[in-house]
Amino acid sequence: MKRMILSLGLLLAIAAPAWGFMEGGCGAGQCADCHNLTTAEAQKLLGNGIDKVLKVEQAELPGLWAVEVEKDQRKFPLYVDYSKSYVVSGNIIRLKDKKNITQERAVRLNTVDVDKIPLDDALWMGSRNASTKVIVFTDPKCPYCKKLHAELKKVVAADPDIAFLIKLFPLPMHPEAYGIAQSIVCNESLELLDAAFADKPVPPPICKTKAVDENLALAKDLGIHSTPTLILPDGQVLPGYRQAADLLTLLGSDKSLPAGPVAQKP
Repeated sequence: MKRMILSLGLLLAIAAPAWGFMEGGCGAGQCADCHNLTTAEAQKLLGNGIDKVLKVEQAELPGLWAVEVEKDQRKFPLYVDYSKSYVVSGNIIRLKDKKNITQERAVRLNTVDVDKIPLDDALWMGSRNASTKVIVFTDPKCPYCKKLHAELKKVVAADPDIAFLIKLFPLPMHPEAYGIAQSIVCNESLELLDAAFADKPVPPPICKTKAVDENLALAKDLGIHSTPTLILPDGQVLPGYRQAADLLTLLGSDKSLPAGPVAQKP
């Protein structure tokens, strides 16, 4: 009898964790009621691995918290398990529809409200009647902005239904860029931006404008710290240089680039 009781007790001990996931217990959809993780605690758990914890919420995947973090001015999700012993970094795929929920969350983290971006000072590249409008933050002395600028021209030439609205965002690391940006904005001149990218002289500003300073403040509010940075019509923020063919695909265009070189204005 004692042996039977001992065996039964052992069976119960082994089965107990599994019972926690049965109806009415933790794991039956109510586990969130039993566990808690604050942003301050997440910050302490993750330590120097990240710069800042932005938000903590229950993940779609049971037993995990989704912790939205910032590292080196980049925002992305991490996952912490309920035991607070493990961190998951990487893609989590939902099997029923093969959706990458990590990527979906990362895109949402790096999305802004485009309606809150003033465009009175923006330089237009392309038709004002284009249905797809992309905002571009650029620095007239940034070498990767120069490369992207050439690719934007190819996109507009290939698909007239895409336009780029260019806002000047001179970085402190390029001392000459601020005065050049002021001059370009004062003249509302895409040609002067072309000249700057071609390393041609740009005349001093002919007006006093707050637009460039407002762009610097706006970029900070939006979490934009580098150039070039594109903001898609849905608010998705994409930093860095991209080739024209990739931009056409990204913007859902059915157009393709011509086989030969695209003629560009000097």
